[in-house]
Amino acid sequence: MSYKRSDRRKSNEIRSLKVTRNFLEEPEGSVLIEMGNTKVVCTVSVLYTLPRFIKEQGEDFGWITAEYDMLPRAGNRRNIRDRVKGKISGRSQEIQRLIGRTFRAISNLYAIPKRSVYVDCDVIQADGGTRTAAINGGFLALYDAFTSMKNKNQIDEFPLNKFIGAISVGVVENEVLLDLAYDEDVVADVDMNIVKDDEGNYIEIQGTGEEATFNQKQLNTMLDYAGKGIDDVIKYQKNLIMKDL
Repeated sequence: MSYKRSDRRKSNEIRSLKVTRNFLEEPEGSVLIEMGNTKVVCTVSVLYTLPRFIKEQGEDFGWITAEYDMLPRAGNRRNIRDRVKGKISGRSQEIQRLIGRTFRAISNLYAIPKRSVYVDCDVIQADGGTRTAAINGGFLALYDAFTSMKNKNQIDEFPLNKFIGAISVGVVENEVLLDLAYDEDVVADVDMNIVKDDEGNYIEIQGTGEEATFNQKQLNTMLDYAGKGIDDVIKYQKNLIMKDL
């Protein structure tokens, strides 16, 4: 490996991962997830209402959606809040749609009839990989919320079908790196975000050549690295949940 990472990680090594469950008292589920220096608060709210387009379908199923935002000083300079700008940024829209699609892909929506489940992901400190951290933390917040609902007999069936993990990967100075921190992300020639379930199925792949193209060998290496990183994330999630059993 020629590129020297600022935190001395190996090229295929994820950052330190820490999750604090039940981080807040009021939400149905809440976690603080820390991946390296990136910190995201993920909360779950269950509402007994449905979007109009779901009601119009006449089906007896629920809905899971997500919202994503960053605190003004999550990064190295102050960002203007979306409410001040009067519209949600294109980046935030893209990320929250990704998060919502991911959770719906592994959920049985018929198990939460007539309910809308909101997963709010608020970045309180950004050091790269905020969307993947939001997915990893949001999943655990959902798991805890649905577990509580099942234990209280509010639902008959547990809605989540699989575990999921998400990670970033990219190419920096012609070197494939896993789980990019901010200092790597800003200079990356290629940037990808990958989501998979615990059976090895891909849920989403977002990738682009930021300043350069990438070849098949690099793509294969990125997918291999991402697979390893996601396996590490899912192993962490399962170990965390097993402690309660």
